[in-house]
Amino acid sequence: MPIKYPEVMSLKTEGVPYAWSDREVMLYALGIGMGEDPLNGKELLFVNEGYINPKPLKVVPTFASVCTWGANPGPIDLNRVMVVDAERDISFHKPLPVTAKVTADSSVVGVYDKGKEKGAVIQRQTVVKDAASGEKLVTIRSSTFARGDGGFGGPTEGQPEPHQVPTRTPDLSVDIPIRPNQALIYRLSGDRNPLHSDPEFASRAGFKMPILHGMCTYGLTCRAVLQTYADYDPTAFRRHAVRFSSPVFPGETITVDMWKDGNVVSFEAHIKARNVTVVKNGRTELA
Repeated sequence: MPIKYPEVMSLKTEGVPYAWSDREVMLYALGIGMGEDPLNGKELLFVNEGYINPKPLKVVPTFASVCTWGANPGPIDLNRVMVVDAERDISFHKPLPVTAKVTADSSVVGVYDKGKEKGAVIQRQTVVKDAASGEKLVTIRSSTFARGDGGFGGPTEGQPEPHQVPTRTPDLSVDIPIRPNQALIYRLSGDRNPLHSDPEFASRAGFKMPILHGMCTYGLTCRAVLQTYADYDPTAFRRHAVRFSSPVFPGETITVDMWKDGNVVSFEAHIKARNVTVVKNGRTELA
């Protein structure tokens, strides 16, 4: 059925409870490939609480993207086979704790019609708050590209302008290999869409094999900034935003090009083997 614009724009939920522990924190870090080198002490701080020499566990900033997995403003009738992540923009108000009880307020903030054969973009916002104090921890703005749901007669303009990366040669580039089973690990953090695990389902969606979660790619770009300009300090992050431009396949190597101007790190991500850009208009704001 066509998207019902007024109804979708009115969707909202408030005060939905969620909680997490160190298990979810470490599983997410493993899901974006951290800890692959078991002797890398800086990465072990994200995946191992250290029984012999106890050290405070660190939380990857983009754990925020799964900490209230399933939070949404309400059901939207979409062609699920044709739905992919389009953008993610998270603002960090406070560092995420290792264990927490929180609430989530979710709403639809925009729906844009790209045309009958071109799909639709749905923008949602989720504000995560500490359950006890009511303090904001993160604000998550997400865009979903519903490739099979355009032509419903909604607005065609009004989306925020994307961040423009510098045109100069990148200041720094890092290569991050993706394990062949990366999507199977990452899906345990919440997103069990069979597009990322079932070859037959992926084929019906037009892909040669299950693709990596867009949000796993999002986490990989966070890793690139975290291990370079942030020196593995998650409290340095104030914002991390990307626009997804092409799918990534497990087993590939992602190259993240970065430009630093003041406290802003601009970035793009590529798969050199296929000569394709998978993330555009990336922006990290550091303290």
